[in-house]
Amino acid sequence: MKKLLVIVAVLAIATTSFGQTTFGVKAGLNIANMKYSGSGLDISPDSKVGPAIGLFAKFNVSESFAVQPELLYSAKGSKIEISEGGASASSTIKLNYISLPIMAKYYVSPGFNLQAGPQIDFLLSAKEDWEMSMGTDSESGSDDIKEDVNGIDFGLGFGLGYDLEMGLGFDARYVLGLSELAKDPEDGVKTKSTGFQITVSYAF
Repeated sequence: MKKLLVIVAVLAIATTSFGQTTFGVKAGLNIANMKYSGSGLDISPDSKVGPAIGLFAKFNVSESFAVQPELLYSAKGSKIEISEGGASASSTIKLNYISLPIMAKYYVSPGFNLQAGPQIDFLLSAKEDWEMSMGTDSESGSDDIKEDVNGIDFGLGFGLGYDLEMGLGFDARYVLGLSELAKDPEDGVKTKSTGFQITVSYAF
């Protein structure tokens, strides 16, 4: 949390170094997933849909270029369902973050922009909802797995956006996680986050 406060303070100071600055709110959806690789794994999780909501500031460097840091509550994770014979199992990983994307926006025409930049995610909570069944017997539960997940995830975002003169904006991004999610990963196994984010914004 101290790192987050330092970053926010630096961005606040930076507002005096740019030209026109606008502030706003945004909300939308994360279509999140987790990628497992290594050691011959054959796991293909399903995407988990969750909210993305927060604030942004846009610093206009020139007519065609802007820098836009954001502060978002962002829900991520994935779903896995396995069924074989008379047995089945399901697991839903729920990861909640405070996300800080810092996007460079290049306007190729009025309103329409290309976006790219780093993103830092600070973990708030992590849970796993699970269910197992075999024949007529079934069992389910929910476990807190925050101690098993790294507290910070670094990533890169790439996307497109369109800003209307009235203040409305629309963004679609792909966010690629670069950090290992598990604190103690199994030998040769890597777990990283991926996903798409679709949001609507309003600039004041």
